[in-house]
Amino acid sequence: MTETTIGLATREADAVGGVDIRIEDDASPIVRLIARTITDSLRADSSILPAGLSGAIAIRSHDTPQSATITIADGAIAVSGGVFVEPDLDVTVDLNQFFAPVGDPVGSSEFVAVAVALLSPPLPDWKTAAAGFWAATRSVPGIPDMLIAVIEGPEGLDQVVSGEGETQYVIAGPPELLAAIFTGAIDLLAALSTGLIGVRGTLAQLSVLVAASWKVRYDV
Repeated sequence: MTETTIGLATREADAVGGVDIRIEDDASPIVRLIARTITDSLRADSSILPAGLSGAIAIRSHDTPQSATITIADGAIAVSGGVFVEPDLDVTVDLNQFFAPVGDPVGSSEFVAVAVALLSPPLPDWKTAAAGFWAATRSVPGIPDMLIAVIEGPEGLDQVVSGEGETQYVIAGPPELLAAIFTGAIDLLAALSTGLIGVRGTLAQLSVLVAASWKVRYDV
């Protein structure tokens, strides 16, 4: 491919692990999701980006027209909407399932390893994730007074209660899945459709919970 340069996508934020992460001012949801995921990965381990690597990775949604390009050059990563260059790697993924690949990627094996590393941040403990979710979404209009997260582990039921007051919503499921939901690694509606988690509350509370999960999922 032609020489890789970064100049169009901009973002006002400090470098993460020495890597400048840039997005467009009017970034689309897929761009924001990818950038936030890369940020989480680099915060956990900045060494996953090989020194001197330069090129482009195309990311395409398997079930929607959404696409984006991750451009790596000069110690920076830019995420832009669409695919307008010939990429070093072209990969189709399920955006609602941890960027799970759909079909085989096309391109450089070196960039396959980099893409996997950038799009697979480690999940925190589910209790830590629940606390982070509550802190990030407490100000969302209409959010209930309390969040109760419940899991059934090896030693039986365990729960985290955040906030206090009269209104509440309860979300229950496996610890790994709750951690993924609370960190935005997996979409709440997608998780609900699997039947592996349950949410108890009013329909209005559920709609607010979905809005709150979207805030966490796309907030960069």
